[in-house]
Amino acid sequence: MSLNLRAGRPEDAETLGHICYEAFKTIAEQHNFPPDFPSPAVAVGMMTMLLARPDVYSVVAEIDGRIAGSNFLWEGNQVSGVGPITIDPAVQNSSVGRALMTDVIRRSDEKNFPSVRLLQAAYHKRSLSLYTKLGFNSNEPISLMRADAPLNLKIEGYVVRPAIKEDVEACNHLCRQVHGITRAQDLLDGIGQGAALVVEHDGRITGYASQLGFFGHAVAETNEDLKAIIGAAQEVHGPGFLLPTRNSEAMRWCLENNLRVVQPMTLMSRGMYQEPRGAFIPSVLF
Repeated sequence: MSLNLRAGRPEDAETLGHICYEAFKTIAEQHNFPPDFPSPAVAVGMMTMLLARPDVYSVVAEIDGRIAGSNFLWEGNQVSGVGPITIDPAVQNSSVGRALMTDVIRRSDEKNFPSVRLLQAAYHKRSLSLYTKLGFNSNEPISLMRADAPLNLKIEGYVVRPAIKEDVEACNHLCRQVHGITRAQDLLDGIGQGAALVVEHDGRITGYASQLGFFGHAVAETNEDLKAIIGAAQEVHGPGFLLPTRNSEAMRWCLENNLRVVQPMTLMSRGMYQEPRGAFIPSVLF
């Protein structure tokens, strides 16, 4: 077997998308969980987007000249994020995953990021073992949450509205307080898509979400701010949003309001990590 790693190209999107769909579907169904992508077309669309973004590094694995998988490193924020990493089910467990992960770790280190992070499907013991061997620490148990319809709930005293560019400085300050870093690019992306929200309490911004969904994150001073965002969001993007399982108050509130747990995940980091000093929702990256 001849394994070669190269940069991703736009023309790879179709093949990588189908591998991505089949890889997630196969491992999820083996553990009786729903797949992350509803169709190959959605996975192809995501790959098309990733391969076009200048702030996302791509690496493609080829075996004997045939595409076998890919990985991505998101480089637009103060720390880097990994994913999705996907491998053709026909060649899984053949060291392709280790090679793809080692490559993005090398890239993150060369770019001098203080930390590289990811979210791991907790039911997938092989990926947990691999990431741990490669130096990642398990920081937070996460629950993927989903509702069948918007909650349309208001928290008294908390006003939720669409985020605008003028909110970015206040949101960055809040994120720095909670996480020790900012995620300005993610927030700007959410504002550009019309998906970002802020919550105001006592006349100031006390929480925000780049979007409520799989690729969105949220930061808040308190659980009341977080509940206000979840209650007001009119759409959950992707298969759900990611709530720290240790936040029992917020978890209980979600379950009491007809949200359900879809699957468990684990937030992992390699390098610097600050224990959060407030309420938060990670994205599927970190």
